[in-house]
Amino acid sequence: MANKREGKNENTLTNEIADIVRERILKGEYEIGEKIKESSIATELSVSRTPIREAFKMLEEEGLLDYLPNRGCYAKGFTKRDVSDIYAVREALEELAMTWACERITDEEIERLEEQCELMEFYTRKKDAQKILAMNSTFHDIIYNSTRSRFLAQVLRSYKGYLDKSRKSVYYDETFLEDIQKEHRALLEAVRERNVEEALEAIHVHLSESRKRTESVWNLK
Repeated sequence: MANKREGKNENTLTNEIADIVRERILKGEYEIGEKIKESSIATELSVSRTPIREAFKMLEEEGLLDYLPNRGCYAKGFTKRDVSDIYAVREALEELAMTWACERITDEEIERLEEQCELMEFYTRKKDAQKILAMNSTFHDIIYNSTRSRFLAQVLRSYKGYLDKSRKSVYYDETFLEDIQKEHRALLEAVRERNVEEALEAIHVHLSESRKRTESVWNLK
């Protein structure tokens, strides 16, 4: 295992370590406030400490780890309050995005949304969560770009990216896949009709259900 891991590209190895530790923090395998030792991770994964330090920096930037000088790194994780706050801010911004999208989206962009929905439906039948995660990201990017607001698109991507990076496990629970697909279809239909009221209701339902899925997968307190 040591040779296999150490032979990988350093960035790839760092990302893999970050994924492992992130998942453990969010699943509650590391309690909030628990010290996470580089030496333990290095021994377990048969890797040097350099990629572990880089992975810890990534997780610190994501708000999942606290680094205390001369003391080490401690699991920080998310609480239900953190997730609720994040989704509340995101929903306010998404509502504005859906309003502007209904007013400004082009026929070509609607066709691209349709393509993403069809692909999402196809991969839902295949139960390919990784592909659905990719389709989800592209779908929302089209919506953000259709607002014709670079600033709003940038802010929304940062919020969505922050959550997506830390909630990939939501997409690996097959019980959620069909609901996720249906919610995106509802968003598409509202935008296609350029019906702001329906679009706002659709995004409210989507984000509300997304928050519930996140809380059910994470071990939040």
